[in-house]
Amino acid sequence: MPWLERRYHETESDWAREEIEQYMVEKKCEVCQGKRLKPEVLAVKVARKSIDDVVTMSIDKVKGFFEELLEVRSMKYEEKKHEETEKSSKSSDFKLQTSDLKIAQPIIKEILNRLQFLIDVGLDYLTLNRRTDTLAGGEEQRIRLATQIGSKLTGVLYILDEPSVGLHARDQNRLIETLKKLRDIGNSVIVVEHDPQTIREADWVIDVGPGAGKHGGRIIFTGTPKALLKGHTLTGEYLSGRKKVEVKNPKSASCEAYSPKGYIRNSKQIPNSKSQNLKYLFIKGATEHNLKNIDVKIPLAKFVCVTGVSGSGKSTLVNDILARALFKKFYNAKDEPGSFKEILGLEFLNKVVLVDQSPIGRTPRSNPATYTGVFSYVRDIFAKTREARIRGYQPGRFSFNVKGGRCEACEGQGVKKIEMYFLPDVYVECQECKGKRFNLETLSIEYKGKNIAEVLEMTIEDALEFFKNIPGIYHKLKTLNDVGLGYMEVGQSAPSLSGGEAQRVKLATELSKKATGNTLYILDEPTTGLHFDDIKKLISVLRGLVDKGNTVLVIEHNLDVIKNSDWVIDLGPEGGEEGGKIVSEGTVLQVVNNKKSYTGQFLKKTLK
Repeated sequence: MPWLERRYHETESDWAREEIEQYMVEKKCEVCQGKRLKPEVLAVKVARKSIDDVVTMSIDKVKGFFEELLEVRSMKYEEKKHEETEKSSKSSDFKLQTSDLKIAQPIIKEILNRLQFLIDVGLDYLTLNRRTDTLAGGEEQRIRLATQIGSKLTGVLYILDEPSVGLHARDQNRLIETLKKLRDIGNSVIVVEHDPQTIREADWVIDVGPGAGKHGGRIIFTGTPKALLKGHTLTGEYLSGRKKVEVKNPKSASCEAYSPKGYIRNSKQIPNSKSQNLKYLFIKGATEHNLKNIDVKIPLAKFVCVTGVSGSGKSTLVNDILARALFKKFYNAKDEPGSFKEILGLEFLNKVVLVDQSPIGRTPRSNPATYTGVFSYVRDIFAKTREARIRGYQPGRFSFNVKGGRCEACEGQGVKKIEMYFLPDVYVECQECKGKRFNLETLSIEYKGKNIAEVLEMTIEDALEFFKNIPGIYHKLKTLNDVGLGYMEVGQSAPSLSGGEAQRVKLATELSKKATGNTLYILDEPTTGLHFDDIKKLISVLRGLVDKGNTVLVIEHNLDVIKNSDWVIDLGPEGGEEGGKIVSEGTVLQVVNNKKSYTGQFLKKTLK
C-alpha cells in the first residue's frame, strides 16, 4: 500500500495514475466529520459560531453575519436596550464586550470589504471552504479578479480570458460593472470574450479573424461596438442580428406534449411509452447540497438544457446525482452519488457519456491524436511504408511513449520539465530534438513527403485533406473538425488545451465511436470559448446525436443554446441556499412565459 501511494503521487503517467485510482476512494474523515480542525479549535466561538460554522455558509450569508455582529455592538446601549429586551435570544448570540469590539471592528471591516468584492463578481453563492479544484475556470478567474479589485492599484493593465465562463446572463451585468470600476480608477482592461453583453459594453473592440487557424490571424475590425454592429465581420453580423444561431430541426418531434401540468410525481403516473410514445428519466427526491427535495423529469431522445443562475444547483443535480448514479449502475464506478430517493426510467438507456472540461491528460505526452485513437492508425501507416519495412520498424518505433524511436534526451516529450519548487513547473524545448520528440532515424521515414513529427504539427483541417483516403483516420479527424477544432494541431499537447477545447476533444471521440442509440450524453457548458458561428456548428452536431435516438443533457448559460433546445429545466430562483428549486420547466416558450424565471426574461429578449 505505501508503494502504491508513493507511486500515485510521483508518477508522470496518466495511465498509471488512473489504474491506481481504481483502488482508491475518497471518504469524509470520521473523527472531524470533514471539518478539518481539532475539537479544541472548534470550541472557540464568536457569536456562538465556530470557524467551521462560518466557512460553511455562503458568502452573502457570511457578509450578513458580520454586518449584524458589527451593527449590534456599534449602536449605543440606550438605543438598543428596548430591542435587546424583545430579542434577547437573538442578541445573546452577538454580545461582544467593548474591549472586544475595538479589536473586532477593523478586522470585520476588512472582512466585509473582501466579501463585497467576491459578491461584485457574482460569487455570492460560494462557501468559504469550497475547494479550489472544484471551481470552474470562470469562478477561479473571478476570485483572482476580486483580489485585484481589493488591491486598488492604478495604472495596471489587466488581461482576462473569458471571465464570463459559468455566469448566468443576470449575473453578467455585475461582472461588467466591476470591470468598469477597474477602468474608472485608472487601469486598462483587455478582455478576450465571446459574450454579447460584454462586447456591447466595451469601449473598443478588436475583432480577429476572419476564420480560425491558417484562415485567421488578421485584425479584421477595430472600433466601437456600435461601429461593429454595422460592420461586415462574422461577429458583427451575429451581434446585429443579421445572422442568428438557429438550427432547423424538422426531424425532432414537438415537445409541446411535455406540459408541466402533467408533472409526474410517482411511479403509478408514469405514462405508458407504447401508447404515448414518450419516454422519461425521473430523478425523485434530490436533496444533495442546496437542492430542496425536488423531482425532475427529463424527456429522452431530446435536446434538454438545465439552466439557472450561478450556484442554483445545476451541477449538483446533473453531475453529482444523475451522472454518478448512472456511472455506478452501468460501469460500477466507485464515486458515490449525491442524496436522492430513486431514479426511474433507466431501462430506456444502455449507455451514459459524461463530457466534462477536465484535462485529457496532464503531461505533454497526451494530445488529441492519442486521445481520439488517430495516432494508432498514423503509426501503422508509417510502419507499412517501404523504407520502414526494409529497416524492420514496427508501429511502436513511431511512438514517443516507448524506447526505440523517440528522443531519449527528453523521453519523447519534446520538452524538458524544470522544477521551480515554490513556483509552477516550467517546460522548455528539448535541445536535442528541437521539440520533434523523435530521433533522426525515425524522422527519416516519410509518408507522402511528411515525417511523423510533421504530421503531428499539421492542423486537423490540413490532416483531414492529407488522410482523406484513409477511412479510419478521416472519420475521427472529421468529428474533431465538426466540433470546431479544425484549427488545432493534431499533436498539440494536452496541458495547452483550454477546458472547452478538452471537452470538445472528448465529444469528438465519443462521436467517432459506433452509435448505439439510447445513449445519454451529459455536457457541462460545452460553449466555453466558442464564437457564435462555432456554437451553431456545435448545436448541429448535438442535434445529430438526438436524431439518432440519443438524449443530450446540457448544463448551459448560453442563450443561443437554450433557445435551440427541446426542453428546459430552470433551477433557482437564486444561488446557494436561496436556490435548489425548480423555477420553470417545459419548452422554451413555456419558460419565456414564466415571469419568475430569470432565464425566461433574458430568453425573451433573444427571441424578439
